[in-house]
Amino acid sequence: MFPKRRPIAVDLFAGAGGMTLGFEQAGFDVLASVEINPVHCAIHKFNFPHWSVICQSVTDISGDEIRTKSTINNAEIDVVFGGSPCQGFSLIGKRALDDPRNALVSHFLRLVTELNPKYFVLENVKGLTIGKHRQFLAEVIAEFESHNYEVLRDYRVLNASHYGVPQSRDRLFLIGCRQGLKLPNYPLPITKPPKLGKNPPQEFVSLPNCPTVWDAIADLPKIENYPELMSRDFCIAEYGECISDYARLMKGLINSSDDYSYLRVWNPQLLTSSIRTIHSLQSMERFEATDYGKTEPISHFHKLDPNGICNTLRAGTPSNRGAFTSPRPIHPYLPRCITVREAARLHSYPDWFRFHGTKWHGFQQVGNSVPPLLAKVVASELIKVLNIQPVKPQQVLSSNQEELLQLKMTEAANWFGVDRHIIELRKPRNRESLELDKQNR
Repeated sequence: MFPKRRPIAVDLFAGAGGMTLGFEQAGFDVLASVEINPVHCAIHKFNFPHWSVICQSVTDISGDEIRTKSTINNAEIDVVFGGSPCQGFSLIGKRALDDPRNALVSHFLRLVTELNPKYFVLENVKGLTIGKHRQFLAEVIAEFESHNYEVLRDYRVLNASHYGVPQSRDRLFLIGCRQGLKLPNYPLPITKPPKLGKNPPQEFVSLPNCPTVWDAIADLPKIENYPELMSRDFCIAEYGECISDYARLMKGLINSSDDYSYLRVWNPQLLTSSIRTIHSLQSMERFEATDYGKTEPISHFHKLDPNGICNTLRAGTPSNRGAFTSPRPIHPYLPRCITVREAARLHSYPDWFRFHGTKWHGFQQVGNSVPPLLAKVVASELIKVLNIQPVKPQQVLSSNQEELLQLKMTEAANWFGVDRHIIELRKPRNRESLELDKQNR
């Protein structure tokens, strides 16, 4: 029998907490999460009130500070994970890791060596595996190996739709361990996209389909019936019948046998993250005329196919890169863009999980994050090589700090005691940054 315990994890670049939730569901206690954006920190704290959220840049924090600002102290850390934002990954010069535009990955590497976890998981965009960007990955792997870490050199890009998420989303996962420990395997696919076309890969033939768009959102209330959603993002609403196990899982009506997350106290009649968007009559007519799975030519919004899966949900750009809103998908049956809650369903966030009350922050928090169910399958492979049996917590969590969901940047910075301008001012984008963005569209 394996020993029963909840292993300890640290989340760097934590955002709202998609990877944190996935690792929690796999059985980890994520005792410290580091995030630079105070608004995201507030949302993270609301959803994970039992753990420490450190509002600080990874460039300005040490491993010792992470330990002392959380309950970790001198305990051994099982895994450090995180996905650094793409800042261009410049390859100019003799060593890409020395370029300041690659500093976030360098600091991830530094903090791993300072915290000395058994394992690490570095998540990032698929574009790092393409063309000249592989040079950067090779440098990262060599640097980890020079600090006594072994790395899965056959690194993988995992698609969320292969792991029960109704969205096509490719993400790179680079995994390593301290020398002498056993490297994990990458998770095998457990679902296949519902529309694979002719001659699908053999590994998918016997797999069940992943949930469709309509499986994910069919039961959500029709926001047009609730005028209060014109001015706020929540209301008591009447849900429809859940037509799929996926929707039941997101709503908390059924529990997965391998879900080791903490139970949350929440009101299942409360519809959240659903503030309405006002579209012009002309826009609505164009949305309605657009075929499923096609892009509306004026707005460039993609119309969701109810029997397919969602295209990759994107965050737009943060304030230091122009604060541009990424195109949001069109609802399959209603002439409007989807809500943050509908996006969250398509991203595998359960309904108890709350996001910021504004659409801009809410969509950024969803689009920037790793789908929890994708993070969970990666974390579960680490549970296996740790040779432990995770424990389902008895503690039930609730958060009554509703004000955290509405804080503006200055208010959130004051709440965490940091400078309002902790996020650097906008910098001009370089050619390589634009190229990497293009590769990951």
